[in-house]
Amino acid sequence: MSATVATDRLILSDEQAHRLSEQFGTPLYVLDESLLRARAREFVSAWPGEVSFATKANSTLAVVKIAYSEGCTVDVASEGELRAALKAGVPASACRLHGNNKSVSEIKFAVESGVGKIIADAFEELERLAAFPRLPDVLLRIAPGVDPKTNAKISTGQADTKFGFGLDQAEQALVRALELKLPVIGFHCHVGSQLMDAESQVNGAKTLASLAVDMKERHGWSASFLNVGGGLGVRYSEGDRPMPVNEFCRSIATAVQETVQGRLDLNLGMEPGRAMVAGAGVTLYEVGVVKRASTGRKYVAVDGGLSDNPRPAFYGSKYELVWHSRESTGSETVTVSGKHCETDTLFPDVQAPAGVEAGDMLQVLGTGAYNSVMASNYNRLPRPAAVLLRTDGSAVVVQERETFEQVLQRERLPEGL
Repeated sequence: MSATVATDRLILSDEQAHRLSEQFGTPLYVLDESLLRARAREFVSAWPGEVSFATKANSTLAVVKIAYSEGCTVDVASEGELRAALKAGVPASACRLHGNNKSVSEIKFAVESGVGKIIADAFEELERLAAFPRLPDVLLRIAPGVDPKTNAKISTGQADTKFGFGLDQAEQALVRALELKLPVIGFHCHVGSQLMDAESQVNGAKTLASLAVDMKERHGWSASFLNVGGGLGVRYSEGDRPMPVNEFCRSIATAVQETVQGRLDLNLGMEPGRAMVAGAGVTLYEVGVVKRASTGRKYVAVDGGLSDNPRPAFYGSKYELVWHSRESTGSETVTVSGKHCETDTLFPDVQAPAGVEAGDMLQVLGTGAYNSVMASNYNRLPRPAAVLLRTDGSAVVVQERETFEQVLQRERLPEGL
């Protein structure tokens, strides 16, 4: 079963959508291996340094394994993501540990596993790190004071943020790290996600490079590594026009080179997540109830909702839709809702076939990132299965559909209730 790959995203044909839903059920996450590999290679070839896949976007073991096999290291934001990477066969030395509140036990597990880099996020963390006799390379995460043009909930590089050291704290953080004899090799920043151009990341990278040059002049310490983070956006709706990967990478790398002007010998890192995996995935739903409210609005309810894609509820996120309807004469405006006991509006005021009815299919494009990893069991719904379309045309399960028994397996009823 081969997928239709439209340059940067997966689109299933009508026959493919029905075949997959019949074989694996719905809701269903579908990922395309060929497209995942192509996007990973695109970043690896375009960026003059280390490309680290941000597993927070999709930590499915198969996805992590594919990214690593295509030359990426792996960015993990928790012990759980690190364990997932290890289970996927990624060596700990190829993992980079993030997190704004790493516990002592989390750091201990990472260090004992042999993690390759730790990105320190706070003064308290510096003290925690100093308690370990042997450490991997350490980067200091800096909030460069860049306010990107994106949703406020995925903006992380501004001055008022929980992430990293403020720019006015950077020198103090470096001095303290050196006093503690931590193996600090450079700086890191991440300004935000779903960026349509490189402007914010360029500004963040230039700020890091200037800081590194300044710290050499003031303290005789030479940074050897700068990680500029990720952030490149993807096409979720027709109006989204993200910058091509090669132009995005070239703009940032050039900005660093022009800022440093040969005064430091720097290796560069980048952390794409969404831009690597979002377009490689779709979600399939089956239509259940179709009804018209007394206001005249037509509601089309599908068999999932905010438990398998909370982004519309969290961010007001929009997606492009493909309908697989038995009746396709004309179209009308409908609101697609989920089945949860909330408003659970997935897609308000979208076009659907006029004859849409129970049993029809809906394909949501661009769901490869921040869907399966954000899924929950709200209303005790089991989390969906995920299948991978292999390069040989087969479709294989990479995440089993949860059972009701698994949803309830953590529960305990005390005696005497």
